[in-house]
Amino acid sequence: MSFVSHQLRCIGSGERIAPDAVSSDFRDPATGELYEVEYSWSETRGDAAAPRPNAQALRHLWAERRDSTLPIDASGVWRYRDLLPILKDENNAVTLREGNTPLYDLPRTSKLLGLDFLLTKHQGMNPTGSFKDTGMTTALSVAAERGYKWVACASTGNTSAAMAAYAARAGLRAIVFIPEGKIAWGKLSQSMDYGALTVQLKTDFDGCVKLLTEIVRKNPIYLLNSVNPYRLEGQKTPAIEICEQLDWQVPDHVIVPGGNLANGSALGKGFTELKHLGFIDRVPKISVIQAAGANPLFQWFTNEEKQLHPVTADTRATAIRIGNPASWRKAARVIEATGGWCEQADENEIAVAKAQIGAEGIGCEPASAVTLAGLKKLLKSGHVQTGERVVLLLTGHTLKDPEYTIDFHKDLLATDVAEAAPYRRPPLVLDANESSVMRALEAEMAGSL
Repeated sequence: MSFVSHQLRCIGSGERIAPDAVSSDFRDPATGELYEVEYSWSETRGDAAAPRPNAQALRHLWAERRDSTLPIDASGVWRYRDLLPILKDENNAVTLREGNTPLYDLPRTSKLLGLDFLLTKHQGMNPTGSFKDTGMTTALSVAAERGYKWVACASTGNTSAAMAAYAARAGLRAIVFIPEGKIAWGKLSQSMDYGALTVQLKTDFDGCVKLLTEIVRKNPIYLLNSVNPYRLEGQKTPAIEICEQLDWQVPDHVIVPGGNLANGSALGKGFTELKHLGFIDRVPKISVIQAAGANPLFQWFTNEEKQLHPVTADTRATAIRIGNPASWRKAARVIEATGGWCEQADENEIAVAKAQIGAEGIGCEPASAVTLAGLKKLLKSGHVQTGERVVLLLTGHTLKDPEYTIDFHKDLLATDVAEAAPYRRPPLVLDANESSVMRALEAEMAGSL
């Protein structure tokens, strides 16, 4: 595969550069804006003469690859490599067989909300337990192919886990900057387990990003935060998976958690490319939900001046505790272009939504549950109609933050008692005899009648 198969385009000025000419922080020096990957067939090129991938042929090819035993075909990202030709040699792909995540229905929740069609795309079922794996396999593969020995990221937890795992797989050294005391231990343990140099800084996520940006400018270290445009190439592939899993029927609405905001941007890119190439006939609405304590994009949508004001982030949903999101402009454009919306959810709404998803037998980390909390508000405001086909993106596994779940069920979170009580299941401490157990069981049975 030729390296000129793609180039990078500044989302602000539209200026294009060669892939190896990008700055270390992946921003256009003139505008300060981020880049995106552009192919000869990309809609932004406007080149009608450029050959396009054949949609019908690729559908069959992708289906055939599912039966292959090759690791690159078993990957739910690289199986679609025809739409992300970013490597000189596809054999350089670093994969842990990411992707291929399930679509689950939520029958109880859909009935409660009066929806006919409600599914969850559970990206927490990736190798390291979050959606970050889909972007890390692509960006880290680029780093490895270009000869980097060190990779780095600032993280609220999931990015560090994914980067550490893929770096270990590729034989690269990884350095992780995390805000001290502000990530879940389940995530921190992963980066340590995979051998990364883990540095806790006495600052927040945005402070970690600022320091890391200065370090990569002065050292041969490849930055793997979501400002890296190759991350988004991998993170766009769930859009392809969703369409393929629905037999190429497009959902009406896709709802995504909002932290650093690359995920909504990537999905928008994926759906838009599919429509441009003739795989689908329309792009779904994409809405982003933020925690009320970390809501700069929500504020941008609701203020008249249309300026993004960073906030001091504060939420127990640690994966989205980001006050100055790097990809906000990309996300805002996707939301507006698709007719979606941006909402916020408070701590009580997040906790109850997480418990409702859990009651369906599906676990997710609290940041994922903002999607359901936001959906309830979008239904009330009319931005989602009851007859629409809705897909919620769950970004992380429930075991990413088990402390949160335990605190909820032991009533240690500041949640509304009336709303939370039906979902609380604290452990019972009983004497070790049959009569004690039977009394508890009978009480439980009586309460369920």
